[in-house]
Amino acid sequence: MNELPLKYGCNPNQQPARLYVETGELPVEVLNGRPGYINFLDALNGWQLVRELREATGLPAAASFKHVSPAGAAVGLPLTETLRRIYFTPDLGHELSPLASAYARARGADRMSSFGDFIALSDVCDLDTALVIKPEVSDGVIAPGFTPEALEVLRAKRKGTYNILQIDPDYRPTPIERKEVFGITFEQGRNEISLCSDELFTNVPTKAQEFPAEARRDLKIALITLKYTQSNSVCYVCNGQAIGIGAGQQSRIHCTRLAGQKADNWWLRQHPDVLALPFREDIRRADRDNTIDLYIGEDAEDVLREGAWQQFFTSRPAQLTPEARRTWLSRLSGVSLGSDAFFPFGDNVERARRSGVDYIAQAGGSVRDDNVIETCDKYGIAMTFTGIRLFHH
Repeated sequence: MNELPLKYGCNPNQQPARLYVETGELPVEVLNGRPGYINFLDALNGWQLVRELREATGLPAAASFKHVSPAGAAVGLPLTETLRRIYFTPDLGHELSPLASAYARARGADRMSSFGDFIALSDVCDLDTALVIKPEVSDGVIAPGFTPEALEVLRAKRKGTYNILQIDPDYRPTPIERKEVFGITFEQGRNEISLCSDELFTNVPTKAQEFPAEARRDLKIALITLKYTQSNSVCYVCNGQAIGIGAGQQSRIHCTRLAGQKADNWWLRQHPDVLALPFREDIRRADRDNTIDLYIGEDAEDVLREGAWQQFFTSRPAQLTPEARRTWLSRLSGVSLGSDAFFPFGDNVERARRSGVDYIAQAGGSVRDDNVIETCDKYGIAMTFTGIRLFHH
């Protein structure tokens, strides 16, 4: 099959719509559901991302995509008990498989943005991973295969309409890609640049020169994630997973602030007071996630005022004070940050530092590189100039 009709394009009024290849057969098969135009955009971008993460790290990888940018991406490292709690992973009576851990991390880092995601998996989907996916609100999943047990679980989602796509892992597109805008065709070479090599860390202009193995891994994860994130974009990574992604901002500092706020929220969700929130047993997952997001932010009164807290909690929790927030956030460290282009000013480093960033990878080449380097040196941050721009549109 070389063509797949779609119900409509990005919006219901955009018809007709189809997915096709000019030669050969489509490398993707619909095993269940009826995926749409945006579903396929998320699926195919997500598949490229996890395939490259797998190649760069040697670990199973997963991505949670929303509207053509990743909400989360991670590799399959074991979950701590705290992460299991804040990601609300099911208790299967054993340690999750690496692929299931990868998706729990990808989904859990920014649960607000991941709501209704399209999932990409680097490896054959196993039963553990399907059971982690099962309770989440999601549009679909793409993987190179599915075990029979996993397929049975996933086909039951959304009353049998859950979108399940199987991709040929050996498929490689032609080196030239095209797209049409306003009746005009754009053509370019595909962005096939590899981000797996330690050569990324050879041009280090800062006084701090060392990048431990974990930091190199995390910076590669950040850069590969940015390769498939709508630009401008910045990505914070910690312990093998993206913890904050800022996508599609016109200003670089706004990317850094947005991603940094998401990283802060990820860390604040691990605060003992947040872990101890007395939720009602009948609260829905999405309402619980939104409640946590409000509780740790500046709008806590929206869920703590009289008449409101009773909808979410069995008793009214104490508010997390600004001092408690600052103290907890000061404990976050070892974070790696990637940028899809150069930092034009040191203000990006100042903001990144507040979210525990100790390692940075960026293109370099700004007329204000000296200011950026000086700011890194002030905080002992190791920064590498990759010489690589990763714009994605």
